[in-house]
Amino acid sequence: MAMQTGIDYQNELNPAQYEAATTLEGPVLVIAGAGSGKTRTIVYRLVRLVESGVPASSILLLTFTRKAAQEMIDRARALLCQRGMPALSEYQETPPLHAGTTTDYAGDYAAGYQPQPRTHAVSGAAHGLAGVQGGTFHAYAYSVLRLFQPSGMARNLTVMDGHDIIAALQHCREETKAGKGDKSFPKNQTINGILSKTRNKEMTVEEVLRRESFHLLPHTDAIEMLGRTYAEFKRTKGLLDYDDLLFEFERLLLENEDALAYCRRKHQYIMLDEYQDTNPVQARIAGLVAGLSPAAVTGKEKQTETFTGNLMVVGDDAQSIYAFRGADVKNILRFPDQYPGTKVIRLEENYRSTQGVLDVSNAILEKATEGYKKHLFTSLGAGQTPRVVRPLSDRAQAQLVASRIIELSRSIPPSQIAVLFRAGFHSYALELELNKLGVRFKKYGGIRYTEAAHVKDMMSYIRLVQNPMDYTAFTRMAELHKGVGTRTCLKIYQLVLAGDKAGVEKAVARFPGLLADLNFIDEHRRLNSTPKILCSAVIEHYQPKLEELYPDDFPRRLQGLEQFAQLASAYDALDLFISDLALEDPLQEEKEEEGVVLSTIHSAKGLEWEAVIILDLVEERFPSRHSLTRPEDFEEERRLMYVACTRAKKTLEMYIPATLYDKGSGGSIPAVPSPFVRELKPSLYSEWQESYTGGLVQKKAHTAPHVPKPFLPRPAGAAAPTLRPTKPVAPEHNMQEEGFALGSGSSTTTRPEQCGYCHHKVFGRGKIIQHLPPDKYRVNFPGFGLKVIMAAYITLE
Repeated sequence: MAMQTGIDYQNELNPAQYEAATTLEGPVLVIAGAGSGKTRTIVYRLVRLVESGVPASSILLLTFTRKAAQEMIDRARALLCQRGMPALSEYQETPPLHAGTTTDYAGDYAAGYQPQPRTHAVSGAAHGLAGVQGGTFHAYAYSVLRLFQPSGMARNLTVMDGHDIIAALQHCREETKAGKGDKSFPKNQTINGILSKTRNKEMTVEEVLRRESFHLLPHTDAIEMLGRTYAEFKRTKGLLDYDDLLFEFERLLLENEDALAYCRRKHQYIMLDEYQDTNPVQARIAGLVAGLSPAAVTGKEKQTETFTGNLMVVGDDAQSIYAFRGADVKNILRFPDQYPGTKVIRLEENYRSTQGVLDVSNAILEKATEGYKKHLFTSLGAGQTPRVVRPLSDRAQAQLVASRIIELSRSIPPSQIAVLFRAGFHSYALELELNKLGVRFKKYGGIRYTEAAHVKDMMSYIRLVQNPMDYTAFTRMAELHKGVGTRTCLKIYQLVLAGDKAGVEKAVARFPGLLADLNFIDEHRRLNSTPKILCSAVIEHYQPKLEELYPDDFPRRLQGLEQFAQLASAYDALDLFISDLALEDPLQEEKEEEGVVLSTIHSAKGLEWEAVIILDLVEERFPSRHSLTRPEDFEEERRLMYVACTRAKKTLEMYIPATLYDKGSGGSIPAVPSPFVRELKPSLYSEWQESYTGGLVQKKAHTAPHVPKPFLPRPAGAAAPTLRPTKPVAPEHNMQEEGFALGSGSSTTTRPEQCGYCHHKVFGRGKIIQHLPPDKYRVNFPGFGLKVIMAAYITLE
């Protein structure tokens, strides 16, 4: 029986929100633009459902965190209370299923959020809400797996926590002897991450390693063998890890008709939040429970008739930025095709940002090659014009941003100022500047440069060059070597201080690596090297140890050290460099809530600030260098830029350093502005340049920047573009005589005079030098040199 809540939906929601909240039947896709009141819409729809007589027990609300589901149900309860309805009686949650987690979504399945009414009666709409089942995919999967026995598994299933998983992998390593005696073999935590990605992305181990951890490719076979052993170990012991919950649940629904019928009968109204972040198996589970046929879900046949189930998914394809976790933006893009009869509703009115910020955000999406067209608008007014700032260098960028933060702090709280960047190490120079100025900050995504283990290792060498009596630094350096403990370290330290050269040589005879370290430090103490030269030398000396200590991710750590070396190039005195690095406020943690926010963009999703500054908007930093090889990766970088811009409420500033520090040459090299900024119309922002005499000068007039001819990624299944017929050139020296440098590893070459020209979105017009089968070309771009580019990324003339 329908209930009256006193809620005036039409006046309390904007037209699009009203349509979404009151469309209760059939498949519905809500494209919720950034800051458009998505959660409010879901809350009102929850109330509308129970108000319309839908039994709350037939409503399933799936989110990516238990906290999100609880917040939505709590807000629905508060909404009813505000209207004078009977207050929702207290309810209790089901006990936690397990306390551990194994992925980035910490706590997702730790407790399935399903409010249970207490024994006394609860009346009205509030009682109806108390029966809504809300939680994560994983919690829902486990609740059903407990009721139905999965075939081929032990009767009593146990969900593993993070510690259990690492212990199981260690057992399997010992059993298979995988990586035994090989220091470069990845650690168990990394192996778990790789195996998890193969399942969530539904890729092979080799495919995952080629895309994300190329340096681990030699271990492909061993990791695959370990994965098979681990899977068998779990099956025979009745164990499920985090990923198993989803895949075993899907298998149960496909193989057990009773389980499938139970889920469909129990939950006839399904709502899924953040659908753009679902992976393939989550999308298939949603389809099975909602009523799609197994054949349609698995792709064996296409749903042709109008879908009659009641499934609403809410999300924003433009904010799909978690492909590295397994999220597949195609789930939301193909939803209307998969569910014929889908009503698509766009939430485009933004309640967070001023129109100036939104105009830039909209313009970034205009060049996207796929996605739902949307145009964000607001009633908050035009606001400040976003700024594009062009420092002379990335070092100058840190100084200008630090000064700008101080300036902004005079009018808004520091906690309402955020600096966003593509990778955690991009903020190192800024962190140093903020420390020097005494500006408090907190960092999300990545750790502070002074807290990174590999940076501490590097600093131990530098500190010992400056002060050979630094016992803390000596201990850290010595203990990098296997077999050197506290007692041995103290003994060697005392011999060094006593100047007992013979004693030192005898004591370190068993540790040749430590002896090499001591000799290295002695050499650079005599050379009295500048901080810049010393940092470069330390990186070169430490790199073999870096690769040994951190085999899982040493390329990323090395990249961070090279960024760190740039900091040293600004100093002439070693002691000043060291002291500036140590000048951190000891009360920083206590007062962290007052500080400026430094964050990677991935960690900033879902948050908002009064002022947002985006760093390093240059090629190979944002977008990252890896994104230039695959069109889908480049488009995800575009979405990442959109997310960054839409975090700003009033102030948006984008920094484009003109030059970047180059470790190889020790100087600066020109930087190419990010295409995401080059594509913006000059009328959307004001442009400021750093002058040679210091300070910023606003450009008086805008000139339209050169934007290369846009390209469209090749559609799936389409043939790669081909060149005119050519024949191989046998003698490689012929190519070199004509002024072209060839790389190694390819026997297929192409005569330059027979090759045409092409256009690239970033590098502009270039001459094709060589075909690298099956789908890559070596192209010479004026001003940029030779680049290896995938065929999908060039447009042939």
